[in-house]
Amino acid sequence: MSLLKPFSKLPGLNSANILLVESEEQFQQSLADALVEETTFTVNVRLAKSLPLPMENEESRPRIDLVVFIINLTSELSLQSAEASLKCLDPGYFLGKVCFMVTNARSAAAPVERLEVARKLAASLHCPLLFAEDQTPDGVTNATERLLTILKVAAGLVPMATALYLSNLTRSTVPPDIEQPSFD
Repeated sequence: MSLLKPFSKLPGLNSANILLVESEEQFQQSLADALVEETTFTVNVRLAKSLPLPMENEESRPRIDLVVFIINLTSELSLQSAEASLKCLDPGYFLGKVCFMVTNARSAAAPVERLEVARKLAASLHCPLLFAEDQTPDGVTNATERLLTILKVAAGLVPMATALYLSNLTRSTVPPDIEQPSFD
């Protein structure tokens, strides 16, 4: 198993490469289509069900500027796949080049415990946690805009901003358990 390394290749000129990792591919393709439509810079989108990536294309594969783990909260397999795939990333990616995107957070079928696990996972790795509505075109557009903002910084296309700085501003935090007064 080879680790995906963030600085093993040179960046492209006025372009950014994003890797969308989703085990079920429900939201992944619509998000990829929306990301490619960006016009101010070139966005190359790679799709994967899980990591590690195949070894046969390693030499021709471009540098990945941002890895996005898409977690569908209605599926336990989606969360487990994201957790298992994290082991295939070089620790350098966790310096502002990884984010988590959660879908179906409003669904009644999504257990609250899964959302808490996703929040704790993002907080423990100091990564941003984004929420996306995958059922509507406006939801896909909003998710795309948020991802493009993070991608521009992670790819070095924003002067005077680094991915590590942005990561500190947008990372997910889980507040310590505060003993709540009882209202009984």
